Amino acid sequence: MAKMTGSRNILVTLGIILFFIVLAYAYLSPLIEGKVLQMPDIEHHKGMAKELADYREETGEEAIWTNSMFSGMPGYMISVIYPGNLSRYISRPIRQVFSTASFLILYLIGFFILLRSLKINRWLSVAGAIAFAFSSYFLIILGAGHMSKANAIAWLAPVVAGVLLAFRGKPVAGTLLFAAAFSFELLSGHLQITYYGFLLIAVYGLVELIFAIREKTLPSFFKAFLFLLAGAVVAIGMNFSRLYTSWEYSKDTIRGPSELTSNNENKTSGLDKDYVVQWSYGIDETLTLLIPNFKGGGSQINPGTDSESFQALRSQNVQNPRQTIQAVSMYHGEQPGTSGPVYVGAIVVLLFLLGLFVVKGPIKWWLASATVLSIVLSWGGNIMWLTSFLLDYLPFYNKFRAPSMTLVIAEFTMPLLGFIALNDIISGKVDKKEWLNGLKWSVIIAGGLSLLLAILPGISGNFTNATDAMRFPDWLMDSVIADRKNMLRSDAFRSFIFIALAAGAIYLWHIKKIKTTPLIAAVGILILIDLWAVDKRYLNNDHFVPKRQAENPFQQMPADQAILQDDDLYFRVLPLQNPFQDARSSYFHKNVGGYHAAKLRRYQDLIDHHLQPEIQQMVSGFQGGTAMDSVFMELPAINMLNTRYVIYDLNQAPVRNPMPLGNAWFVPEFKVVGNADDEIKAMENFDPAETAIVDQRFSDYVAGKSFSKDNNGHIELTEYQPNYLKYDYTAASEQFTVFSEIYYENGWNAFIDGEPVPHFRVNYVLRAMLIPAGNHTIEFKFEPKSYYVGNKVSLASSILLILAIAGYGFARFRKRKTKTA
Repeated sequence: MAKMTGSRNILVTLGIILFFIVLAYAYLSPLIEGKVLQMPDIEHHKGMAKELADYREETGEEAIWTNSMFSGMPGYMISVIYPGNLSRYISRPIRQVFSTASFLILYLIGFFILLRSLKINRWLSVAGAIAFAFSSYFLIILGAGHMSKANAIAWLAPVVAGVLLAFRGKPVAGTLLFAAAFSFELLSGHLQITYYGFLLIAVYGLVELIFAIREKTLPSFFKAFLFLLAGAVVAIGMNFSRLYTSWEYSKDTIRGPSELTSNNENKTSGLDKDYVVQWSYGIDETLTLLIPNFKGGGSQINPGTDSESFQALRSQNVQNPRQTIQAVSMYHGEQPGTSGPVYVGAIVVLLFLLGLFVVKGPIKWWLASATVLSIVLSWGGNIMWLTSFLLDYLPFYNKFRAPSMTLVIAEFTMPLLGFIALNDIISGKVDKKEWLNGLKWSVIIAGGLSLLLAILPGISGNFTNATDAMRFPDWLMDSVIADRKNMLRSDAFRSFIFIALAAGAIYLWHIKKIKTTPLIAAVGILILIDLWAVDKRYLNNDHFVPKRQAENPFQQMPADQAILQDDDLYFRVLPLQNPFQDARSSYFHKNVGGYHAAKLRRYQDLIDHHLQPEIQQMVSGFQGGTAMDSVFMELPAINMLNTRYVIYDLNQAPVRNPMPLGNAWFVPEFKVVGNADDEIKAMENFDPAETAIVDQRFSDYVAGKSFSKDNNGHIELTEYQPNYLKYDYTAASEQFTVFSEIYYENGWNAFIDGEPVPHFRVNYVLRAMLIPAGNHTIEFKFEPKSYYVGNKVSLASSILLILAIAGYGFARFRKRKTKTA
């Protein structure tokens, strides 16, 4: 009989998984037609990763370094495969089989596993999984192409499930689940989400410790902790190659400290404070958790042709009012822009509040505390006194931007507490009088607030933000405000209706008008209808395109075609249209600019202090009719980066720079400076063709040296790969040689005639070397030990986890066989 029950449970679970798959494809139905999501960040990624992907396809190896972005940078956070981590052989096929739907499927399955680990009713766990998976932000990021973020979010629930099992008397099973899930979590490569998951678990651990002290159960607490610590070590070991290279690289990126001393009050040991808090959730904007359009939805949402704004445009005889109305944004929050609100669902908010009243023990205090922490942290720059303190003192907190992202914790904790509460009620764990009182107050708080805002939307504020005055004329502003009020009124009333229906269903169950299964079905369906409708505002069928269009996101334009006719091995291109926030040019060319949130810190300094000013100077020169040679002669940073072409209009031929310095050149002079401040300043008035700026840390290389210009000498790049450069040169005497290559000490090795030689940094970002007289060959090879050593550790850790899981499974099988014998 036990065997029959076990088989039935397996079949039911497989049926639920099949239901999740069908549900995911129902929402993302164009996938069935062979279409794919048109995702801006994926398009950027294809531009970023093109050189790395091409090299992998051509050679079967990893380049690890790319010169197609920011004049050269490691590819660790772009597109590098770490073969030692065997988890990828599971993760990758899932992505290949289910495409974008895989993320929604993993959301559903992961949260279902978490709820079942807490012994939540199976069908209630299905409803809870839907509540979690269809939270608006989780669908919005799919539309934006934030796939690593989505993957990391999907694995959070199984990670937490493992932790909970370990602390609930199953340390071995919990640890194995935790280690496996955590390995996939880290494989996702979105350390910001992983960090927030760590905060969530840290709060749980603190609450458990407090209760363990109070209840004198410290031995079992530390047993679970030590088991989980071992599991974490294995999971980290499996991802050691990725983590080691990322850690090593991060110290040199904008997520590491700057050596420049200006604007110190804004600096941290990571990102600058003003950069961190750009996307901070407004304090009142938190109400989008309950009412999606509390702040007008997303930045691209417009009021439509039935709005007062449209009538105002027509009354002013504005040409093409149907087109103009699309630029009238309904969003009036404090963020620079947003793809949509963080909406967990009106019913989820109701159940969460109910959980605060009826759930007992450490799990309530954990989930309540984590929710509050999540919301407060999301306010970021709106509570700068706290945020500044955390950026200075909370470890690693200053490595991440966009405080609004911390709301992923609330999106996790609110449905979890809500469905724990509902499970406790239907299982009879809570006294009827107690939960009825809790339901009453939950309806009063959530439903009452929604109804109040539906009746009196004006009490929420003035429905404007700081940018409105620049975007809308006075004659339009009143209509825009009226439309924003109407949007809030409509959505507030909508939330009230869903709260009333869910509360009504629970009450009907209480008075025995419906049974438990219909109650669960009603709650699940209402949540799905609520969230599905809101999600479709931001991710719908219009976001899908034919697969061939997505596979080739960038078309060759006349400017590209002209540049690609140049068959020289290696030179760079500078696009003038948003050069440092666009990876389009990286798809076709070696790019001075690019798009990446973890560019090298020194290159960012070069952008801020020299490249941006030089670009402005160049544009002014073009517009003023200055002679081409005269314009480019005054652009030392652009010239030393071997910038041969400037794209000012994709439909026109590019401007060819007559002054690029090439791949490498000899300089007769050098200037030693004391620090980074002096180095960046010395580049304001210097000729890189004649002089090299050397930081005093590298002064030993040039101490006592002098060089003369060798007019008959030459150096030429003869072989190019992203991770390998070969030069032939002839020189009559020792030469100070500057290479138009970005200096990065953790992996680049230099060789002359096959023998290793030192190289050093000059001109703030470039490489230099002293080369002997004669005819010789120079090679640069990117050989980061962190990558190769890390892969060996990853492989060993992967094998260890596989053996541990196999051993546990075998032991369980033997135990079950012994019982049935």
